[in-house]
Amino acid sequence: MRVANSLAMFQMAIRGVMMHKLRSLLTVLGLVFGVASVIVMLAVAEGASQQAQRQIAALGINNVIVRSVKPTASDQEINYRSFVQSYGLTYDDLRRIQETLTSVVDVTPLREFPQEVRYGAETISARLVGVYPSYFATNKLRIARGRFLEQADLDNRSNVCVVGEDIATKIFRGSSPLGKSILIGGQHFFRIVGVLGYKTPSAGVGSSLSAQDLNLDVVIPLTTDRSRIGDVIEKREQGSFSRQRLELSQITVEVVDRFQVKSTAAALEGLIAKFHTNKDYALTVPLDLLEQAQATQRIFNFVLGATAAISLLVGGIGIMNIMLATVSERTREIGIRRALGAKQSDIILQFLIETASLSLFGTAMGVIIGLATPSIVGYFAGMETLITPWSVVIAASVSLAVGIIFGIYPARQAARLDPIEALRRG
Repeated sequence: MRVANSLAMFQMAIRGVMMHKLRSLLTVLGLVFGVASVIVMLAVAEGASQQAQRQIAALGINNVIVRSVKPTASDQEINYRSFVQSYGLTYDDLRRIQETLTSVVDVTPLREFPQEVRYGAETISARLVGVYPSYFATNKLRIARGRFLEQADLDNRSNVCVVGEDIATKIFRGSSPLGKSILIGGQHFFRIVGVLGYKTPSAGVGSSLSAQDLNLDVVIPLTTDRSRIGDVIEKREQGSFSRQRLELSQITVEVVDRFQVKSTAAALEGLIAKFHTNKDYALTVPLDLLEQAQATQRIFNFVLGATAAISLLVGGIGIMNIMLATVSERTREIGIRRALGAKQSDIILQFLIETASLSLFGTAMGVIIGLATPSIVGYFAGMETLITPWSVVIAASVSLAVGIIFGIYPARQAARLDPIEALRRG
């Protein structure tokens, strides 16, 4: 009997909602757009955060990166007999790190500077990078054709190189570059032994790491770089001439585990600072950057969620307003039901079912729109979006809760009507 009464009450509530379809639809629009905006805004924020965190993670969570930085004019060390400006990391620094820090499992030096690459009549501006063979594993690079540099190349100071995807495509225009020689800097020929797989260019990360496009790299053995190119780089630009001594551009230190990264970074900072009083280096800890990015993302999610939740609150107020108007319109109906024996709890339940139905419909529509919109935004805006399950659950839960809570007051107002007064007013 009780089940039959509940079913009849539910059917009556649904009829009450469907009696004014347009008004019901307009009533739930606040919840629809509120739920959708929460999902979309958090999806955009999460996508941007994941992209930034992937760039940081690509640097290696267990790594500490030390990079040469050109000092200010007042701090420059210049040999006025040879007019050579010296700065940055040195091979002595590399040796000290290898011999001093016990928590280090691998040390990868790197030296880079721009150079012009020529093959026949084709030329392109590239970045010449001298490395150890461990450079490829440290930076999680993959080979598309040929092979990586090997220890034998380093030991023999071989004139071999591995080129980026863009160099292989733009200079050789579809033909295989393997085994062919390119002219670098107008002085030295290097035979291509491998082509790197395409890697998305990265934005600047940290205080010392600028944006990089590894697809325009020509990677050679570090020993070859030192013996062929030398430590002194000469630059001639628009009548000016400069000579700079830069032994190493960067040293990447891989630590045995992430729990020792920060202590190793502190020890490394102290070791380098002893021999570089003019502060011609900068230290980057990807683990610190990742933790900062995650903390910033949590704050960003809270702010975006709170902002979008305001529309849910507005939607709840809209439901309350319409339900109060519905109580006024259905005063006679309420009086008749009370006169026939309906309890206050029955009236409250009826109006709460109507409110819950509106909230459920608005929430469902909002979730559908919210799940469909991020991919559209990502397609037209060219940005990454990522929908997280928790954002959908929170948005839907808050929407349902807001709709039902704001329906309690109108339901109680309806239940408190005096039957005789309700019949008289109706």
